[in-house]
Amino acid sequence: MTSEPAAFQLFRAAERSALHLETRDLYEPRDPDWNEWRSGGRFDPARRWHVFHDLVRDTTSRGVEVRRARIVSEPISEYVRFEYDVTEPHNLAAGEQVRWLPRQHSAELLVPANDFWVFDAQVVLWNFFDGDGSWVGEERVDDPELARLCVASFDAVWDRAIPHQEYHPS
Repeated sequence: MTSEPAAFQLFRAAERSALHLETRDLYEPRDPDWNEWRSGGRFDPARRWHVFHDLVRDTTSRGVEVRRARIVSEPISEYVRFEYDVTEPHNLAAGEQVRWLPRQHSAELLVPANDFWVFDAQVVLWNFFDGDGSWVGEERVDDPELARLCVASFDAVWDRAIPHQEYHPS
């Protein structure tokens, strides 16, 4: 039996918000979906990622706000182009709000060194990646003060970031 990811449990328990900050230009270089897209294939995220998108849809239907902010280098990497291409028909369709912040506009912001989720401004779920972008693990921290700092960082990024529908990457 495979255990459910910690984020899934936190989504189900969320009452107000789920915030996600992404800061890398490459994730999971061996991901078959990314590699299929990269080779010109058009895989169906609705079929392959439906468990996550159904979870987000269920979460937002309960009135929980789900926001994702991505800090990206420009010109964008091939991987970020992949993320951009699948965002509207999948993330947005599931109820997420997504914004993009070109890295050059984030210089004055204090941003943690790792990607994170914050649930209900109470729980931080750190995501850890190695140098090539492969996921190596996560750590849940139940610390309202740390969560407050992460929310403040996220909000600073969010306020400067461009909504997905208005962002036209270079």
